[in-house]
Amino acid sequence: MFEKVLVANRGEIAVRIIRACRELGIRTVAVYSEADRESLHVKLADESVCIGPPSPAQSYLNVQNIIAAAKTKKADAIHPGYGFLAENPYFAEMCATCGITFIGPSSRCIEVMGDKASAKAEMEKAGIPVVPGSDGIIEDEDQALSVAGEIGYPVIIKAAAGGGGRGMRIAQNPEELRKSVALARQEAKAAFGNPQIYIEKYIEEPRHVEIQILGDAYGNVVHLYERDCSIQRRHQKILEEAPSPALSPELREKMGKDAVKAAKLIGYSSAGTIEFLLDKNGNYYFIEMNTRIQVEHGVTEMVTGIDLVKQQILIAAGEKLEIKQEDVKLNGHAIECRINAEDPMRNFVPTPGKIEFFHVPGGPGIRVDTAVYPGYVVPPFYDSMIAKVMAWAPSREEAILRMKRALEELRIEGISTNISFHIKIMDNAFFRRGEVYTNFIQRRLFP
Repeated sequence: MFEKVLVANRGEIAVRIIRACRELGIRTVAVYSEADRESLHVKLADESVCIGPPSPAQSYLNVQNIIAAAKTKKADAIHPGYGFLAENPYFAEMCATCGITFIGPSSRCIEVMGDKASAKAEMEKAGIPVVPGSDGIIEDEDQALSVAGEIGYPVIIKAAAGGGGRGMRIAQNPEELRKSVALARQEAKAAFGNPQIYIEKYIEEPRHVEIQILGDAYGNVVHLYERDCSIQRRHQKILEEAPSPALSPELREKMGKDAVKAAKLIGYSSAGTIEFLLDKNGNYYFIEMNTRIQVEHGVTEMVTGIDLVKQQILIAAGEKLEIKQEDVKLNGHAIECRINAEDPMRNFVPTPGKIEFFHVPGGPGIRVDTAVYPGYVVPPFYDSMIAKVMAWAPSREEAILRMKRALEELRIEGISTNISFHIKIMDNAFFRRGEVYTNFIQRRLFP
């Protein structure tokens, strides 16, 4: 087992990793930017190192500074969390070169699955359904028009190295496609340093359903069932639940088996997520793989009782996965609401600032993952998520009622948040019936 793990992240995921390490008897090193000097993860870790100015490019994305911090503090492993360098194959390779274990999959897996076009090709080899689209990268406007003519409109343009909705454009006709290709290239170049794009058939009113998997270095892979992440704003998830209210037991088993097949195909070893789009007829299509722990991992932990972060660490330490597929049971229903420092009344503009008062809800079935506290100043340089409220109950109906109660109990003063927005979702009749899809917010909350 590792003696010391450096946590190459910030916020609630850094706190989550530090807690898991402490329970495993592992010492931790926090890294922080100058803006995060008073952050909770810095206070909780055994040791800490400043790695640069507030800008992510100069701190949390600074590979050389993070590796240097790990070597200086004699850390034998690095956990990247999610975001930042979590899916950067160069960083994973640098860790290996420097004799530091990267708590995640191999750089080869990250590279293959990080490029959405190559990931899609791998899944087609395995016989896993994929969304109809271009065979690889779109080189020019004429090729885009040709592909769209074959698969039919509407189509969606995506950045090959993308994520988080950036570089995505929907085109309903050839005229829109011509405009969108150039814009998508520009967005992809600006966000990821890679202008490559590809095209897929746009599935209307789909659900976003992802399967959580765990794999070890010995070829063992299990799935931990699914999460429904359909409620999104600008392609960013804001609420997740497990299990999905849309899946029958038969479809759940089929999707789970395909996710395991996909992970085995690439020799995947770590926690990861196979993401699918599910159409209204029950057809599902692979869209991407996330080769890291997910923001929403907590809802899976609540319905399976399996600690995903600990499993990640154990697998990286070379231990064999002791969980068999028959051991994984679904118990009840869990919902997660992402609490962001943003103002829903002003088009969700970020609202950094000082938290004057902070009261966390409690009671049966409630979990809150956060890194904020009274007096903490939310910096303007990073993602606006400041907490995740999770509610578990024996049924989905009870989980919704419990989540609403928790949201009403949650108090954050000093900055604006999206708590009221989540309460509005809990009260929505379509959500309560489980009738959700990726454009739910536009259709049902802001028609």
